[in-house]
Amino acid sequence: MGAGRICDRIMKFDVELDARQLACPLPILRAKKSLSQMNSGQVLRIAATDKGAPNDFAEFCMKTGNELLSSTAQDGEFVFYLRRR
Repeated sequence: MGAGRICDRIMKFDVELDARQLACPLPILRAKKSLSQMNSGQVLRIAATDKGAPNDFAEFCMKTGNELLSSTAQDGEFVFYLRRR
């Protein structure tokens, strides 16, 4: 069992987004839409397979003020936890 799977069991989230098999910029655009429908402080879990996703989500959070709580990679899949500002 990998770190991402362990993290899934420990970290609580409010909304889940499956962005696997989507290429840039779709994972970011879908995350932005999901976050806009959430309340401040809620956590969004995102699963993505786009290789640029780790850099994209880090930059997205820096620019938008949302908090990147966790970023893990396992077997070509990335899992991110973002807290809405």
